[in-house]
Amino acid sequence: MRPYALALLMALLPLAASAAEVLRATPARNTTLQYARLDVDITLRAAWTNPFHAQDVAVDVVFTAPSGRQLRLPAFHVSGEPHQASRWQARFAPREVGRYGYRVEVSEAGRPKTAGQAGSFAVTPSAARGFLRPDSAWALRFDNGEIFRGIGENFCWEHRDHDDSKYFGALHENPRFNYETMMAKLSGHGANFIRTWMIYWNLPVDWRWVDNASRYRPSEARFNESGIARMDAFIVTAEQHGIYVMLALDPHVALLGEGWERSVYNRRNGGHAATVAEFFTSPKAREQYQDKLRFMVARWGYSPAIAAWEFFNEIDNVTYADPAARIPDEPVVDWHRAMSRYLAEVDPFDHLITTSISHRDLAGLNDIPDIDFNQKHIYKATGSIPATVSDYVQRHGKPYVIGESGFEWDWSKNFDAFAEDMVYDFKRGLWYGLFSPTPILPLSWWWEYFDEKQVTPYFAAVREIDGLMRQAGRGRFEAVAASSGHAQIEVHAVRAGRQVFIYLNNASASSQQAGLTQAGLRAGARVRLYDPETRKFRAATVPAPAAGAGTVLPLELGARQQLIVILPSPNAQNGAHPSHP
Repeated sequence: MRPYALALLMALLPLAASAAEVLRATPARNTTLQYARLDVDITLRAAWTNPFHAQDVAVDVVFTAPSGRQLRLPAFHVSGEPHQASRWQARFAPREVGRYGYRVEVSEAGRPKTAGQAGSFAVTPSAARGFLRPDSAWALRFDNGEIFRGIGENFCWEHRDHDDSKYFGALHENPRFNYETMMAKLSGHGANFIRTWMIYWNLPVDWRWVDNASRYRPSEARFNESGIARMDAFIVTAEQHGIYVMLALDPHVALLGEGWERSVYNRRNGGHAATVAEFFTSPKAREQYQDKLRFMVARWGYSPAIAAWEFFNEIDNVTYADPAARIPDEPVVDWHRAMSRYLAEVDPFDHLITTSISHRDLAGLNDIPDIDFNQKHIYKATGSIPATVSDYVQRHGKPYVIGESGFEWDWSKNFDAFAEDMVYDFKRGLWYGLFSPTPILPLSWWWEYFDEKQVTPYFAAVREIDGLMRQAGRGRFEAVAASSGHAQIEVHAVRAGRQVFIYLNNASASSQQAGLTQAGLRAGARVRLYDPETRKFRAATVPAPAAGAGTVLPLELGARQQLIVILPSPNAQNGAHPSHP
């Protein structure tokens, strides 16, 4: 060995042999509020090649709650080089009141774990509701016990620079379709939920290449800086407006065509998968994706505004993309099984986990233990939503969500040619959800079109009835039988606590007479009728039945009119009346 090479080796040996050293770990405050974000800034010295690869270096903060429960939270790299003082950060949100302890742990490849810089902070009570948890097929529940049902729409990306829609390009390019404007508007009209995508034109955290969205910049970093900055702002905006988010980490287009050609998981771009099929099976590709999940939890997992992590939008459109070489179900389902298990382990806040299909089930996908709810998308068949939801809940024993719905999916068509059908399906889809065992009401697509048609205010009507149902039921909901007495007037009924709520929809193009029957109807009782279009209630008295006939409430519904009827349930105490809104 040449002398200068030996000297260099001797100089590097101390660095190679030395363990990581945590120099400082300081919380932003010594006292914080329950569920409030609390940053822990960390300075340490460690060896790594890629600070975002957990098999290379992993920094965690282990919190000990007042109850004694231990929570391991990933920290993310902020700045600095290996073997030098580097900055890291952990973003925490405490769920318990009292004093928390914490310590920092560092894992380096091939070395024992290093622990150091322990400390503590106090947590005081707050009025915040906390994180969303599973409750039943019908609803979610906040940490504080409050029942929640998601009411909103897809708002999957902000306006793009150029839109190829033949009829609505200018509308889709309108700058008003940004998160700040639209989340404020949705919240103001009663919506509390959106679904959005992370892709190379929107929130491109996992993309070096960006396209058709000048608010973002390409980057050679492991995670795109402009995508990170917009994601930071997005979460803050959602929290400000009380909007809860189903975050689609990857749409199907990320693995198709130009998306796959530019993907960081593609071997030609430095990834570990030579093909899309190999993305699901390669151990190294899986490690790379787990690094993404770890970063998402580390940077944004603190926020209760993230209702659910959604792995893929319409994963079946990936498996069926090439009819000549269809990707089998098993490796894709196994990927979801492994990724959901890893995400459940690495996320100390226990956010809900889901994925979605377009319309083709993958064998076993609906029965993965760590996926909290299943979902599919329904277009051109809005009337099938109630039966579809109930069927999947019964067959798989977990909540089911219609993550996209609408009268039409084909963006090449002029929606104005059937605008009334588009709006009608938007409205009835929401009511089908409210009266079905689903925790998140069907989420319409074409957010720009419906906002332009001034349909956004309709969310307020659904939210009003939702509030009454949650107040009456306190989480207890049950589908019950009812009849309209008319083939063209459909009816769905739900018992919520001591009250029964009934949805009627005249599907015909002319006025129709209904004869409502339900076990809770009592002659002489006063029931309440709610018109979603006017958002007004009126009272009606149930007439005495004719001799030998059952109790019937006569109602007239205009063409395509929808009506809500609220009456006491059969189990109500004598003399009880529906509560006033």
